[in-house]
Amino acid sequence: MKKIGIKQILLLQAIIVIYTISGIMAKFASAGETLEKIILFFGLDLLLLGVYAILWQQMIKIFDLSVAYANRAMALLWSAVWARIIFGEHVSLKQMLGIVLVIIGTVIINTEKQEVINNE
Repeated sequence: MKKIGIKQILLLQAIIVIYTISGIMAKFASAGETLEKIILFFGLDLLLLGVYAILWQQMIKIFDLSVAYANRAMALLWSAVWARIIFGEHVSLKQMLGIVLVIIGTVIINTEKQEVINNE
């Protein structure tokens, strides 16, 4: 396996952000007041999911599947950020603690795989 650097991890996170933004479009579509808004946001949702699917396929060529899916859990963080910033939703302390645990787990998975690569 190739050595994975910070650049590849950041690219993977950018792809995960695209995935979470598609959820925002879905929420806007569900709240659409007119048929045009519903179609617009639903179309944007489908477009973003298509872009995400293509980019995700490229990422799983680079990363071990276990690492890629562990990083995908970071969608929880991005979803909480969007919920707070865009929709003004409350993020509870329990939710924040859960997200911190996910981040810690993701960092452990990423650094563990790097250590295995460096020792080979």
